[in-house]
Amino acid sequence: MSTVTVNPAQNPEGLQPLNPDEEAVVRSLNRVMHALPRAIDADMVREQRLPAIDYLALMHLSEAPHRQLRMSELAAACDMSLSGMSRVVHRLEGQGLIQRVRCEQDGRGWNAVLTDAGLARLQQAWPTSLAAVRRHFLDHLTGIDLRKLAKALQKVGT
Repeated sequence: MSTVTVNPAQNPEGLQPLNPDEEAVVRSLNRVMHALPRAIDADMVREQRLPAIDYLALMHLSEAPHRQLRMSELAAACDMSLSGMSRVVHRLEGQGLIQRVRCEQDGRGWNAVLTDAGLARLQQAWPTSLAAVRRHFLDHLTGIDLRKLAKALQKVGT
């Protein structure tokens, strides 16, 4: 980033190199985006035998009206492709945690529905998820204005 020397003729827009603080944030963010999900997933698998993506799918369904979402909506909520989400739902369906039902509105699509067993499994895994998020992320943000950080990150994500 700022370690690259750029010939001014190759930089017609006059872009400013990153200052050391900006560079540190960008590099740290890159590490966080890769390391944090792996760390949380490792804790979830080790302690709950439930991958973080499975937990995330159960969580989104628990928050949805009637504990159900169209498969495409669930995929979007989990930031996954529809085919990837179908594999997750198939696995959870095999465990009795999710049920797939035809969409009543058009009959062509499918809804994923959280079962009572799925809700119970989510509640069982919640303390591990919470502890992992705190240990691997929030505990490192002591003294930082989390409301401002959340607003800034939401702007980046849009």
